[in-house]
Amino acid sequence: MENFWDFNTWGTLNVVSVLLISLLAGNIVKKQVPFLKKSLIPISVLGGIILILVAAGYKAITGDVMFDTAFFGGRGTATMEVVTYHTLALGFIASAFRPAQGKMTKKRTTEIFNTGVTTVATYLLQAVFGFGISLIAAQVVAGFFPAAGVLLPFGYGQGTGQAMNYGTIYETEFGFVGGKSFGLTVAALGFLSASIGGVIHLNLLRRKGKILDKGTEEGALRSEQIQGHDEIPMQESIDKLTIQVALVVGTYMISYFMMYGLGMLLPGMKSVIFGFNFLLGVLAATLVKAVLALLRKKKAMRKEYTNHFLMTRISNFFFDVMVVAGIGAIRLDILENYWGIILIMGVVGLFITYFYNYHVAKTLFPEYQEEQFLTMYGMLTGTASTGVILLREIDGDFKTPAADNMVYQNFPAIVFGFPMMLLATLAPKKPMLTFVILVLFFVAMNIILFRSKIFKKKK
Repeated sequence: MENFWDFNTWGTLNVVSVLLISLLAGNIVKKQVPFLKKSLIPISVLGGIILILVAAGYKAITGDVMFDTAFFGGRGTATMEVVTYHTLALGFIASAFRPAQGKMTKKRTTEIFNTGVTTVATYLLQAVFGFGISLIAAQVVAGFFPAAGVLLPFGYGQGTGQAMNYGTIYETEFGFVGGKSFGLTVAALGFLSASIGGVIHLNLLRRKGKILDKGTEEGALRSEQIQGHDEIPMQESIDKLTIQVALVVGTYMISYFMMYGLGMLLPGMKSVIFGFNFLLGVLAATLVKAVLALLRKKKAMRKEYTNHFLMTRISNFFFDVMVVAGIGAIRLDILENYWGIILIMGVVGLFITYFYNYHVAKTLFPEYQEEQFLTMYGMLTGTASTGVILLREIDGDFKTPAADNMVYQNFPAIVFGFPMMLLATLAPKKPMLTFVILVLFFVAMNIILFRSKIFKKKK
């Protein structure tokens, strides 16, 4: 029988409460510290860093892991890892539910396709350099996990949730001690890289006089941006937000049954399948959207149930919690022997992502190269929201297609990026073979990406 005053009852809630309070603390710190106020560091990252510092101070004083004390139910670190895992998929599902806006021309379709290919090519570039660094480090540092560098594209390119997912796979399936913390630390360095590289590039543009529209302040939202004319009302006997959350969580349950079924069919790949929770979540959301659209077409459902504004808010909420929980779950003591390698990997990740994406934007998106570059660089070192933060500094009203490119590129990115996710599980077993395949895959993706330039020259 549970006692309501017991920490077993309050532990999980205490963890979630601390995560949300740290977001408020990060917001206060950023508003009050001039240097941080001018920076582009997301508040969720600051909240996570605050948690790390507080936990480090607690351990230095008491010798105990703060989040594994009785106050947090004795397993607070594990709870934060679970929160990171689930919020990744929930955020993607909410994003997938946002209604599509605007029509696609042939030119726009090509630009979106190229953006998706750029995303995967950058993943591969990060994987090649990160893997190369870890292969060399394994020859120098005794016992170092040679495939650790494959976590670079998951930390930089895909963010906190996927970095932890694959770090967990490496830790549980292949014996990489500290794999979760390694992946989460790489993801945290990705956010710092987004901020540092983004600030430097924006300052260069400002000196050249190219920043005309700062666009850092939001104006008041118009009513049509919040409520569509054919949607269900905001408040009936059930609140509209409740329906949005129910759709997201219900869809996530559908994706769980999909993962469970695939795990039964392929028991040897169960950990990998459940590591793709965000991908199966997007697939489930697409199916649910198709069913809802069919019901509207057949007049069985008179009103639109999904709302772009609310789904965006829900998605951003889950991603904010994901980032702060992921960074807060980092165990600095486990990584004490790896800091040199992690920092080298982080710096290399910054430079290769910066220069590669700048070259792509300059070559393939000449009409809005700076907007495309900042969006992609921010996304491929942090998250989509980081890319939007950088974009709004020069295109506050989203007059260029850069933001739409980032949203709609997910489908081609998933199609081309799926094999790389499978290669990540091959890397610990056959490192050199995987490295060669990654290099060849990168070359192939660049041939596809620059096809108009390559075949034009040949002609």
